[in-house]
Amino acid sequence: MPETLSATGTPPNTDASERTILRLSGENVRDFLQNLVTNNVSRVDDGAVYAALLTPQGKYLADFLLVADGDDILLDVATPLAAPLLQRLTMYRLRAKIAITQTDLQVRRGTGPMPEGAVADPRHPSLGWRLYGETGGDDGTNWDALRVAHCIPETGVELTPDTFILEAGFERLHGVDFRKGCYVGQEVTARMKHKTELRKGLITVAVRGSAPVGAEITSNGKSAGTLFTQAQGQAIAYLRFDRAGADMQAGEALVSQTD
Repeated sequence: MPETLSATGTPPNTDASERTILRLSGENVRDFLQNLVTNNVSRVDDGAVYAALLTPQGKYLADFLLVADGDDILLDVATPLAAPLLQRLTMYRLRAKIAITQTDLQVRRGTGPMPEGAVADPRHPSLGWRLYGETGGDDGTNWDALRVAHCIPETGVELTPDTFILEAGFERLHGVDFRKGCYVGQEVTARMKHKTELRKGLITVAVRGSAPVGAEITSNGKSAGTLFTQAQGQAIAYLRFDRAGADMQAGEALVSQTD
């Protein structure tokens, strides 16, 4: 299998060092985030919370992990999104007495025994734990293989500004709460949940051969979707469900739905 590339032709963000940790502190910091992000921030005191910030039209802006640090909240986000996210959060802050700063904290992660002070990754048990401190890195786990096997999208690869989070599996990944009340983009997300049937989305497919990430998938000569991260004979694909099947093509690769 060739090196996994992002849709822009660069290696995807699978290195824990490519994360930036923001610190949010001040009065009512949990209420501040609760009104903005897709998940229920009140759960952060029980463990890490996976969430996203959306546009008012319900499109993806950033996904991140929220972790309690005393009264403060740490926000763990892919480094390329850190500066624009900080700017967006600062814009929403208005007169709230909230401080948002970039820290020097780094992320360690692994899938073995959880060290003291670590938190479980809330997206899926296979993703193990994350620990925030002075040193970063991981235990050598094949993260792409785990992501592909469990259809877990990556910032900047499967998750892009065109993404609707329900099509990306955020409900399955515990990244959205439909009972928490209003947040930015909530109306569109709720309508997709309750009033429509998803016709497109990310699924894991089988792949024989190789094709670049971002390659168009076709079925019977018609466009069926896009091929993304590949590992160990499988891939994450964004597919039109009415065109998905056992005999699809992406470049020189044969692609088939696995279930």
